[in-house]
Amino acid sequence: MGFFKNLFGKKEISELPKKEAEQIEEELYGIDKDFAHDRAIELIPEEFFWSGIDDLAPFGSDEGDMALSEFRDWKKANPKTETFECLKWTIEGVSEKDLAEYNEKILDRTLIKSQIEDDDFNDQHYIFTVDISVIATGFGQLVDEGKIDEKNKPLIQLAIDRQKIWAELATDWEHRIEYIGNLNVLNRALKEA
Repeated sequence: MGFFKNLFGKKEISELPKKEAEQIEEELYGIDKDFAHDRAIELIPEEFFWSGIDDLAPFGSDEGDMALSEFRDWKKANPKTETFECLKWTIEGVSEKDLAEYNEKILDRTLIKSQIEDDDFNDQHYIFTVDISVIATGFGQLVDEGKIDEKNKPLIQLAIDRQKIWAELATDWEHRIEYIGNLNVLNRALKEA
């Protein structure tokens, strides 16, 4: 992963001796602003984004942390493959559905409300986990590479939009306003990335 800066300056890991570079890569886990691309820090200076423990942050939940880790592992194994393929793999793996089903229809408020109210539908998994995995994967590229590929943005936008609706409908959730505020920051950054 040549996109991480080393602790002692602006050198890329790929510029370090191989053994030192491998040691730094092994030590890196989770979100760490000290190793983030400068463009990501510039676009999202808000502290919540850089938290590995805030459940309202992209990488703070177990699901977001896992998605970031999976993205980095996937990127190492597929350095020349478009990151869209990683998003596709993430959506299909987590949602257990074809990528084509992750479209504008998932934003239907009536559908989301019925899913939340349906005791047989696990909205925590099939809405939150799926969407936060997409968000963490997409923004993981920004953190590590300083960009989000244009082809990925519509899928990430769907995830952000559905999360906002999901939170709006969770009227008894005390953190929903803060979470929606965080999603608005991500929405802004997605447009600028």
